[in-house]
Amino acid sequence: MADRDKIVAFVNAYLGSEKIKDSSQNGLQYEGRPEVKKIAFGVSASLACIERAAACGADMLIVHHGLLWGASQPFTGPFKRKLDALVRSGLSLCAWHLPLDKHPVVGNNARLLALLGAKAIKPFGTYDGETIGWRGVFPKPVPIGDIAAALAIKLDAEPLCFRFGTEKIRTVGAISGGAANMFKQAVTAGLDLYVTGEVHETTQEYARETRSNFISAGHYNSEKPGVQALAGLLEKKFKVKTEFIDIPNPA
Repeated sequence: MADRDKIVAFVNAYLGSEKIKDSSQNGLQYEGRPEVKKIAFGVSASLACIERAAACGADMLIVHHGLLWGASQPFTGPFKRKLDALVRSGLSLCAWHLPLDKHPVVGNNARLLALLGAKAIKPFGTYDGETIGWRGVFPKPVPIGDIAAALAIKLDAEPLCFRFGTEKIRTVGAISGGAANMFKQAVTAGLDLYVTGEVHETTQEYARETRSNFISAGHYNSEKPGVQALAGLLEKKFKVKTEFIDIPNPA
């Protein structure tokens, strides 16, 4: 059994949350039971995720996309139903957004490169003044088709691949989620491939016109690795049970 507030304090410090500008209110968003035996993890605090976390016997739910962002909102509709579910269950809800994207060990972007086998990772990609992505190098050039296949298997995704650059990939940049508009930074940096979550209507032609490679694996799927890595860390650190709540989402 672990103390809720000690878990929150540890993650805030480990991810450096207070030093990172973010529209998300990172950390504890809803205060539930003070003692934690089991933590559920998910990508987004949907009603389905909250209800499944409660059903699995968790005392805390940690997600990447929480309920509290920049603007306040009334307690009505779907938002109220989520709050009601938290109240009924006694779950604590925690969220870490950009801090969990950019961390060099458990971050979504570092984990994407790690699961592809890229090495020598370095910071890459600026969003709203924060460098949140990572770039890496493959020890040996890898066919782009093999990379897309690896993402499909390891993320349970259906990657969309625009193959207008070199077929053998040596350098790759990764920024999870809705970062199609940061593709230009990868091209400017001379990277062989850019991996992200979402795609824009303009992305295909930009890839063609710049003779570049782009893969989107889905916003949701590209942000599973960091949440899962954080689960492993906290399970060892606090000796608690953990469970990943997968709510499949191709977008």
